[in-house]
Amino acid sequence: MAFSILCYLQQRRRKSKLSAEGKIDQNNFLNFRNSKRPTDLPGLQNDGKMGHDLSVFSYESVISATMNFAEENKLGEGGFGPVYKGKLATGQEVAVKRLSKCSGQGTLEFKNELILIYELQHTNLVQLFGFCIHGEEKILIYEYMPNKSLDYFLFDPIKGVFLDWSKRFSIIEGIAQGLLYLHKFSRKRVIHRDLKASNVLLDANMNPKISDFGMARIFSINELEANTSRIVGTRGYMPPEYAMEGIFSTKSDVYSFGVLVLEIISGRRNNSFYNDVRAINLAGYAWELWKEGLGTQLMDPTLADSCTNKDKLLRCINVALLCVEDSAANRPTMSDVLSGLTNESSPLPAPTKPAFSTDRYAVTSSIVEEEPRILSVNDLTISDCDGR
Repeated sequence: MAFSILCYLQQRRRKSKLSAEGKIDQNNFLNFRNSKRPTDLPGLQNDGKMGHDLSVFSYESVISATMNFAEENKLGEGGFGPVYKGKLATGQEVAVKRLSKCSGQGTLEFKNELILIYELQHTNLVQLFGFCIHGEEKILIYEYMPNKSLDYFLFDPIKGVFLDWSKRFSIIEGIAQGLLYLHKFSRKRVIHRDLKASNVLLDANMNPKISDFGMARIFSINELEANTSRIVGTRGYMPPEYAMEGIFSTKSDVYSFGVLVLEIISGRRNNSFYNDVRAINLAGYAWELWKEGLGTQLMDPTLADSCTNKDKLLRCINVALLCVEDSAANRPTMSDVLSGLTNESSPLPAPTKPAFSTDRYAVTSSIVEEEPRILSVNDLTISDCDGR
């Protein structure tokens, strides 16, 4: 099985071809369950290189690195399974993502992430070291991020003080650089489709790295948008055209980025603005403040001492509000976003009312599925949304 993947990825590297609509070619990618190949490669223990420094790990080496998936080494758990801290025989620390055996999306995510990260290399994208397949076990081995994910700091009233304004702006800029690479400068145009604070990891120097490409799609260079009947991602970070009609493009990631920037500036979650009468999200709250000329009130109070350049803060809010506009056509590209964030001498267009709903029961997708399926890493389907 691991040998099958090894051959497939090497073949992809030689041919550099993708199937239609950026989906993984299920016919060319040898089937996991029916493969007659060996399910483990014991001879490739931490040093079976296969290009881009990607390795095939033996199951024994993974067990040793994680002390048999010891609970004290558990870093967290997502919709597709737990992540453990591990230490290789070389002394290098890694993060080990063990895909859940009962996850219906696990195999698809596993293939998708392997193929994508195999072809992507950027300082603001998490690095995949290799993989392991052993029986029903499917495991991904990443570089270890000692500062965990952005949400670990951002939404904690105590840990949040470690993110001063300089660090937060650096994180915003780094995420923008990573998305720009995915959309424009990588070998293939990639739409992440699940950008959020928990999918941005922080290294030892608090540099951001975009992670979790299991939901991503690859576009051809001339392809502008696509349509899907399977809505994946996280409610609150999805633009209306995707949540309601299944239409996604690079502007989908731009919308998610705008929401994330507002969270980074405010230190508040997008869905934290609720009362008994209506539900208003962070974009709506920021828009109300912006209209009244009170944009600086969006700022996390812990930034009062470190944020001395209020014009720069307002510029970031302006860019974020442009990103969350209702019409995808009106949202900037990531090239424009990065320019708007860093070129303080260039004027920015005025934002308009963002896409958000004031009725917490109003969102209902027009996409109908034959039967309910879990389509998100957060165990959340958007095809029929009701209040929770």
